[in-house]
Amino acid sequence: DVQLVESGGGLVQAGGPLRLSCAASGVTYTKYCMGWFRQAPGKEREGVAAIDSDGRISYADSVKGRFTISKDDANLTLYLQMDSLQTEDSAKYYCAAVPPPYCAGWYKNPSVTFEVGLKGRGTQVTVS
Repeated sequence: DVQLVESGGGLVQAGGPLRLSCAASGVTYTKYCMGWFRQAPGKEREGVAAIDSDGRISYADSVKGRFTISKDDANLTLYLQMDSLQTEDSAKYYCAAVPPPYCAGWYKNPSVTFEVGLKGRGTQVTVS
């Protein structure tokens, strides 16, 4: 079975760091775009960061310079290092694996991109 399991969320003060992890199983890791989405109550889903199958990294403008995405292919784990957190970063964060034809929509069409991909149940990040 395919499983993506996020961890590392929690409550953090504004300006502080947090690192999210996503453990994958049953996924051919390198064949997908891997990355993170988030959704806050009452707001649309947002693409946060992604690594494509060629290793190219991208970020939403709102997190550039503050968040760093990385992955450990050997251990099938994806990370999101979040620094200088702001209250606007509060949301539920989801790890996702998206088939390459849909990767271009990560930031332009996040809801559809998220729905077609494999995803975890999410981890809550609250910045106070």
